[in-house]
Amino acid sequence: MKTPQTLFLAWQDPNSRFWFPIGRLTFDGTSYKFVYTQGVKEAQQKCYFEPLSSFPHLNQVYTSTQLFPVFSNRLLSRSRPDYASFLQWLNIPEHEDSPLAILARSGGQRETDSLTVFPCPEPDEEGRYQLHFFAHALRHLPKCAVERINHFQPEEKLWLAHEFQNQYDSQALTLNTEDHYIVGYCPRYLRSEVFELLWKDPSSVDLRVERVNLPPTPLQFRLLCSITAQCKDDFRPFSSPEYQPLVESDIATPSFFPPP
Repeated sequence: MKTPQTLFLAWQDPNSRFWFPIGRLTFDGTSYKFVYTQGVKEAQQKCYFEPLSSFPHLNQVYTSTQLFPVFSNRLLSRSRPDYASFLQWLNIPEHEDSPLAILARSGGQRETDSLTVFPCPEPDEEGRYQLHFFAHALRHLPKCAVERINHFQPEEKLWLAHEFQNQYDSQALTLNTEDHYIVGYCPRYLRSEVFELLWKDPSSVDLRVERVNLPPTPLQFRLLCSITAQCKDDFRPFSSPEYQPLVESDIATPSFFPPP
């Protein structure tokens, strides 16, 4: 398992429910850096986003030798008795449980705010990108669909379909089985990247069941999927302007040390 070194931070407007990529966290093995991305401008213009209290200045680069609290507070304590079970849900070996690996796989979502994190993948030697995600919106599925999930086998193939008549989200991508069950939705942060790949070459995208966590595991961690894309024409995921930093992170970098 390759540990991600870059995570994006996304914010959801509580009224429109739209998601915006607003920041980027990087780790070089020694220090962490956080910068706001261009996506924060759209969040401000459309939904009146206010800078996070942990990062009050949009045009500043924040650095620290410790993981910033806005991220570390989304990690389950290793002293918790259910920590080992949590790693199993995420399908992360105990010796690879770095903070960024856990955040990348879990999404770091909390009920108390509207933030989530997701990784920026790196290509393998064959130019393929791979991402893991938990299927969304399982609570809205009929009981028979959830039962179908509980009987999945590892590596079982799934298909993506555009639910363009969805009255809540006209860009929704459903996850579908060969026997025509809808078993969840693709995370919104992946949609623009997946749409572009599917439009160019549908066969380049492969979606599989990675792991099923049976009850009483919460539905948000029930179905772990992996998506692999063979990218051509120099395509790089999350390279559009909204993911680019507002300021360059290698210049005028002030120090920042989070409180203990």
